[in-house]
Amino acid sequence: MNFDKELDARGLNCPLPILRAKKTLNEMTSSQVLKIIATDPGSVKDFAAFAKQTGNELLSSAEAGGEYTFMIKKK
Repeated sequence: MNFDKELDARGLNCPLPILRAKKTLNEMTSSQVLKIIATDPGSVKDFAAFAKQTGNELLSSAEAGGEYTFMIKKK
């Protein structure tokens, strides 16, 4: 999947991955896609809730080897 920016949030615990994602999304234009890589297991629920609350679209969420990858499309 194509993306416009990548955010490495590995090693960060809640709420830091969400806060960094929010800051990065604020710097992006509408319909751009942000790829986030995190290691916090709680980030799965956090990013689903974040997308609902902000109106941004969670395009995908995946886990492999203890790393979670999220693709969020800015509204």
